[in-house]
Amino acid sequence: MSNIDVTVNGERREIAGGRTVLEYLESLEITPDRVAVELNRVIVKKAEWERTLIGPGAQLEIVQFVGGG
Repeated sequence: MSNIDVTVNGERREIAGGRTVLEYLESLEITPDRVAVELNRVIVKKAEWERTLIGPGAQLEIVQFVGGG
């Protein structure tokens, strides 16, 4: 599949088309249990990541939770 343009955390990026949210997170080597994802201003529940496709022009916000003491 061809590449698509998306915006991730305010930055334009080109990613492989046809990817799900989970596949994209895995490509970034992000641990899924420590992030929240918003797609086109709607929070995507973790249970839906593997079936939620990222389309052309999508706006993604990926927030990583950091713990510490």
